[in-house]
Amino acid sequence: MWTNEIEHYDGALEIEKNWYEGLKPDPFMAVSEWSDKYRFLSSKSAAEPGRWRTKRTPYLKEIMDCLSVSSPIQRVVFMKGAQVGGTEAGNNWVGYVIHIAPGPMMAVSPTVEMAKRNSRQRIDPQIEDVPELRERVAPARSRDSGNTVLSKEFPGGVLVMTGANSAVGLRSMPARYLFMDEVDGYPGDVEGEGDPILLAERRSATFQRRRKVLLVSTPTIKGLSRIQREFEASDQRYYQVPCPECGFEQALRFTQMRWPEGKPDETKYCCESCGVLIDEHHKTKMLAKGRWVPTAEGDGRTQGYHLSSLYSPVGWFSWADAARLFEVAKSSPDLMKGFVNTVLGEPYEEEFEAPEWERIYERREKYPIGVVPADGLFLTAGVDIQRDRIECEVVAWGRNKISWSIDYQVLDGDTAQQGVWKKLDALLANDWSHAAGGTLPIRVMCVDSGYATQDVYGWVRNYPQAVWGGAGARASQPRTAVAIKGRDQDTALILSVSKADTGGKRKGLRVWNVSGPVAKVELYRWLKLPRLTDEELDAGEDYPPGTCHYPEYGEEYFKQLTAERRVIRLHKGFPKATWEKDPARNNEALDCRVYARSAASIYGLDRFKEIHWKRLEKAMGVITPSLKQNNEIKQSQSIQREEKSRPKLMQRPSALVDDPYL
Repeated sequence: MWTNEIEHYDGALEIEKNWYEGLKPDPFMAVSEWSDKYRFLSSKSAAEPGRWRTKRTPYLKEIMDCLSVSSPIQRVVFMKGAQVGGTEAGNNWVGYVIHIAPGPMMAVSPTVEMAKRNSRQRIDPQIEDVPELRERVAPARSRDSGNTVLSKEFPGGVLVMTGANSAVGLRSMPARYLFMDEVDGYPGDVEGEGDPILLAERRSATFQRRRKVLLVSTPTIKGLSRIQREFEASDQRYYQVPCPECGFEQALRFTQMRWPEGKPDETKYCCESCGVLIDEHHKTKMLAKGRWVPTAEGDGRTQGYHLSSLYSPVGWFSWADAARLFEVAKSSPDLMKGFVNTVLGEPYEEEFEAPEWERIYERREKYPIGVVPADGLFLTAGVDIQRDRIECEVVAWGRNKISWSIDYQVLDGDTAQQGVWKKLDALLANDWSHAAGGTLPIRVMCVDSGYATQDVYGWVRNYPQAVWGGAGARASQPRTAVAIKGRDQDTALILSVSKADTGGKRKGLRVWNVSGPVAKVELYRWLKLPRLTDEELDAGEDYPPGTCHYPEYGEEYFKQLTAERRVIRLHKGFPKATWEKDPARNNEALDCRVYARSAASIYGLDRFKEIHWKRLEKAMGVITPSLKQNNEIKQSQSIQREEKSRPKLMQRPSALVDDPYL
């Protein structure tokens, strides 16, 4: 009896203690103060492990302090470049909440898998390395500890980590604190329930003025970028730093960078006022004396911050690094997009309109249909299935993603019958003549499974399947055939691989989910590349990366190739890019090219290094000719005469062509 009374007394004391704890006002310590006093950076996740020092990244102080419970600011928007410490500032806030201002907190990553990875690589080491956090979060190995990969319980609160691709996770609990990282990587519509930012912010609505929301991201596409949208709705603050010579305060802009051509290591910054060239070693003092300046009128509750990688502390990312990346990016729209997003921290403006078909038609070339030009090193094919026909394009690929359409065939026949599928068998079995001698097989053929799905599954099952390998895919042998499904997501060309529903038949068939929007944006950008004149080719100019070559097809092909355009429309109140077809045109040629491009990615085009290109050239016996000779080969009508002039080493059958992934 005495034992029960003692336990009852102890329980009452614990309740009373917790009740008094709940009556305490929020502390006045700022997040930056907590970080400098308690935060320790682990060698598992930080380039500079050790005690956190806000003076190393002074531009983060105001951002972090807005997240302190004593600040009246409710929402903080941070649009940034890479390597400026944005995510670590958010992690400092996580530690501050656990230790100083406990309450329900939700941290949202683009996907659940990324949330798990962030938990293991950043949050767990942070809890382990900071004693004040370690004593509040029980070890994961303890029974009923409340410490799992995606949930960390602590006195007075809980940290729940989830992915923006999980509607269940986003509505799992009310949250006073909401940390949304890399919001431009979030899906457009979460399982039909709407924008993930709106879904997540509903979780904090019940806390009203006591809530805190942090949105951090590198921007992506102008007009579609979420972080751009949120930043433009804020007071739009820029970090101004003083010139060490004249004291003029200015936001760092890439247009003020100066370096001798070809010598990025000599990069300096030109002051907008006095014109003096500033050496980078001055940047540390410039950052320390900088201040955030709003450029728009806000609502008093949201503050927005923009910061490029030019502000990255000395030793992290230099001005010379930025200049070097820019020089490389000038040659490729793909690289320039990455430069604008990750270095400048700005959204990239893409051209949405399809090129005029007449312009591409006029640029046709005279190489023979069905013959691979000298610079084409491997073949892929894209197949579109219709009720009464199968359409297929065979494409050759070379260095710098330059491509040649080799053949476009329409196989007539009811796709519910075997006859037309046997025609596709014959097409895949064909070896294609190469201008350098010998032949090439189709390495990967992608077949759309959106129509006649089970027929497609049944056909591709007869051929080798490409293997999914984490960092990418590989085709293990020639004449690989895969089933694909087009998706509207625009995060990557190859989105994922899923198991096919074959109606109870033999298991194991893979279906590749590919992004039509990514492939179409890339293709239309390539089709707008300038055409080199004969004089430029004779002078040794290179074709721009991504150049698309076409033989003398008829007008209908080019009308189909440009039959769609990308438009931005409001979807559930938010901008969304959609592709719309010209109702007067068919679009099979465009679809086939998208599928052939996906096949090239599966084969390895986007991951090829110099060694892979050399292997392919060696396999064909190609001795890379001069650019002038290349042009002559592409334009020449005398393929046979050109073949005879080449060494016998080039006369190799396709069966002996080495595969860089074998």
